[in-house]
Parts: sequence; C-alpha cells; structure tokens
Amino acid sequence: MKKILLVLMAMLFIFSCGSKEQAAGKTEDKPAESGEKTYTIGVSLLTQQHPFYLSLKDAIEKEAAAQNVKLNVSIANQDLNKQISDIEDFITKKVDAIIISPVDSKGVLAAVKKAEAANIPVITVDVPAIGVDVAAHVATDNYTGGKIAGEEMARLLNGKGEVAIIEYPTVDSVVQRIEGFKEVIANYPDIKIVAVQAGITRPEALTAAQNMIQANKNLGGIFGFGDDAALAAVAAVKSAGKEDQIKVIGFDGMQEARDAVTKEKSFVAVITQYPGDMGKIAVDTTLKILKGEQVEKNIPVTPGIFTKEGEKK
Repeated sequence: MKKILLVLMAMLFIFSCGSKEQAAGKTEDKPAESGEKTYTIGVSLLTQQHPFYLSLKDAIEKEAAAQNVKLNVSIANQDLNKQISDIEDFITKKVDAIIISPVDSKGVLAAVKKAEAANIPVITVDVPAIGVDVAAHVATDNYTGGKIAGEEMARLLNGKGEVAIIEYPTVDSVVQRIEGFKEVIANYPDIKIVAVQAGITRPEALTAAQNMIQANKNLGGIFGFGDDAALAAVAAVKSAGKEDQIKVIGFDGMQEARDAVTKEKSFVAVITQYPGDMGKIAVDTTLKILKGEQVEKNIPVTPGIFTKEGEKK
C-alpha cells in the first residue's frame, strides 16, 4: 500500500509540474495571439506594361511583406471596366482597405463611393480620383514636374521656338503635368505651342509625334507626358532626321528613359518620379488610416530631373 501511495504522489507531482509548464507556455504565447491584426489590402494598378508601375507594384509588395500585410493585387491593363470589377470584387471579399491607381480619374467615382459606403477606405496612388474625397492620395507633385519640364525646355530653346505636347487627357496626373508645362511656356512669348495630341500607348505616341513633326516644319521641342510618349517622340525625330533640331523632354524617368537620355541626341531630359518611395508611403499611410491615426489627405513626392549631366533632385 505504501508503494502505491508513493507512486500516486510522484504522478501527482509530475502532473502538477506539467500543468505549471503548460500554463507558463500559454502566457508566453498570449502576446502573439493578441498581437496586431493582420490587414488585407486590395490593390488595383492601372497597368503592368510600364516600368513605373512595375516598380510601384514591387515597392507595395515589399513594404506589405515587411509590415505583415496581406495583398490582393489586380492589374486593370488600362481597362476601366476591369478596374471597376476588381474594386467590386475587393468589396465582396471585405478587404480592409483599397489602394488604386485609377485608369480614369472620373470613371472610378462610383466604384470608390461604393467601397467607402462599405466602410473600406480608398487610397489613391500616382493618379487621383476626381469627384470623391478619398482617404489619402500619394503621388508625384505632377504640376511642379510639368513646370520643371517647361523651364528646361525654355532654357534649351533659348526662350524661342515651336513646341508640341503628347498627352493622356483622361488621367488627371498627366493633365497636371501638361498644365504646369503650359504655365511656364506662357511666360515666354517667343515660344509657341503649335500642337497637342493624345498618344496613350507607345505606338499611338509614335503616330502623334510623326504627325506633329510633319505638320510643323520648324518644330523645336516635344514634351511627352511619360516615358513611352517621349521614347516614341525620340524615334520619330530620329526617323525624320531632325535630331539636331528637335529636343524631347519626357516624364517618369525609368531606366530605359534614362539610358536614352544618355545615348540619344534628341532626348535631352526626363522628369524623374520615385515609384519606390510612393509604393512604400502608400502602404504605410494605409496602415495608419486603418489604425485610426491622422494622415495628410495629399502626400506629394517631389520629382527630380535627369539630363545628360546626370540627375538633380
């Protein structure tokens, strides 16, 4: 009997120690269980056919991984209907927030309002949404970038000559670039804007540039709203044999455009954006909003300029 009692006491002691260890283990695991919520963010990007948006996507994914954020990424491929469908899908999936770069600044209005009606904050990046008050907008200061381009064009033309513009009229960020450029050019009475044509894709921009060069024999400069437009203009200038006459300035500053500024005689400068910074800021700003912190409604990222002498910020 004594032996049985000793065995029972030993088992009780072991069980008691094990229970204490388990209790201690539960206490150590508690912070992980009660840690910060893992957020899910829906991301709808305008395209992946442009290096800028590739860099933007990479930056968003990198920062999301660093912040333990789940992403649901969709690419609109410049199709407004697809982007609207993607946003509605995010709403159905009840994501915590949505980051978008609108295909059409006005066309996304209804979808953005629908998301906000579902208490899902919307943060725009690069391209704004017009007619709706989003939670925050992260973008290059496009108007200032356009003004920088205008000043550089005026300097290179010595304050006189004819210039043309390749635009993308449905995207507000591009409209701001063009307005900034025009404002500066208006300060130079001897510089005349002789043509403004849309050229959304590189083939379309090539056609626009060719038409403008052919119609304006004394054309001295072309401002392309983005890298594709500028690179197309450079090709058109080269084909026309007017590399000594026409100076091209672009906007975005991805590696292909920088390389072309270095190598191509007519490509004199490109306004540089920083999509890596924008992607990181977009994710960080979204998290602050979800945590109830105050953020600025407009978060501008100042552009630089890349010339044959190098980059200036």
